[in-house]
Amino acid sequence: MAKQFTKLDRRALRQLKPGHKVQEHGIGFERLDSGDGLYTVNIMVDGERIHRVVGRESEGTTRTACEAFIEKARTDARHDRLSLPRGRKVALSFKDAATRYIAKLREAGGKNIDTKDQHLRQHLVPFFGATPLSKISAFDVERYKKHRLGQVVQAGGDWRSGKRVARDTGRTTSPGTVNRELATLSHLFSQSGEWGWISSAKPKMRRMKEGDGRIVYLTQDQVHAFLAAAELSNSTQLHPFVLIALETSMRMSEVLSIRKEHVNIAQRVIYIPKAKAGARDQPMTENLAVFLEKYIKQSVTKESEWLFPSLTKKDGTPMSKSGHTVAIQKPFKDAAIAAGLDPTKVVRHTLRHTAISHLVQSGVDLPTVKRISGHKTLSMVERYSHQSGAHIQAAMDKLQSRYAAIKLS
Repeated sequence: MAKQFTKLDRRALRQLKPGHKVQEHGIGFERLDSGDGLYTVNIMVDGERIHRVVGRESEGTTRTACEAFIEKARTDARHDRLSLPRGRKVALSFKDAATRYIAKLREAGGKNIDTKDQHLRQHLVPFFGATPLSKISAFDVERYKKHRLGQVVQAGGDWRSGKRVARDTGRTTSPGTVNRELATLSHLFSQSGEWGWISSAKPKMRRMKEGDGRIVYLTQDQVHAFLAAAELSNSTQLHPFVLIALETSMRMSEVLSIRKEHVNIAQRVIYIPKAKAGARDQPMTENLAVFLEKYIKQSVTKESEWLFPSLTKKDGTPMSKSGHTVAIQKPFKDAAIAAGLDPTKVVRHTLRHTAISHLVQSGVDLPTVKRISGHKTLSMVERYSHQSGAHIQAAMDKLQSRYAAIKLS
């Protein structure tokens, strides 16, 4: 439908006095002191401001010429081009780059795509937004780090009116969390250069110091107390979740996404098709194998393919798009409090730390621990060799005994 002009019709323009201006539908007209008329255009096209002088009345410029200019600019923009300046591409925004980045990773089968997608959707895109990808500098990255460290960590709460209500945990974002988000940002820039989206080098990203490296884990008494509290929880899924995590060292996402078909009771392994370091067979204890055999028969419906099926809405459809439970924060926190533990320090990943720590402290060699935990490198497992662990003191006692035996002989 053609635009209707009232301020820029011929009769109104002839009556316009020198020094006066009118503007309508992105077209401007000014009556100059000489009596000549000057046409301009001032519009937004795909987030880019175009402000141009089109020409004078004395040169034959008309409102129709301005309309044609606008239409051409918008047509060029639809083809990712701006007519002015000639040959210049529309800058790719960070938001659009993030969308294309995840799409290409899924197409090529990249690693940790869901985690990268979460980093982008929840934190990186809201911060960088429409900023052109090529304009993001090291200073902007530093601003992002400062912004994220000041944020309070939120967790999914109960379902209300069909939506999950987020709640504050009381904790602020850790340097380690920010570093993982920076890793996603760095990879996006590296791939953007490889795919030809940007020609400049990616901004420098300095990793943040992650503290003294000590890992929080539960003692044997705390493990028993927490298991007892989980068994009394109103959530029927909490106790099996805690037990599996403690007796396998699996991550939260790995536990909650277990399919029944992937549990092999006879061989005492759980197949994890999408583990962080690649697909693996996860060993489990005999105690857990006995528990899972009974749990699957008595607590998991035959219709469900998941060990932890999602709660359903009133119409019977699962609340989670994946079909399985994706969060278990609230009952976990309640159980931690009931067990006399600090819920700000004891989180879901603490169970993985606990399992690996006790494997190391039991004298299991690090390559075997690596095989069980699914870590990529031995150096990552070495972090669990706590200096204050009882196994360290036991090793030193053995050294003392050996020296004493030599002295006596």
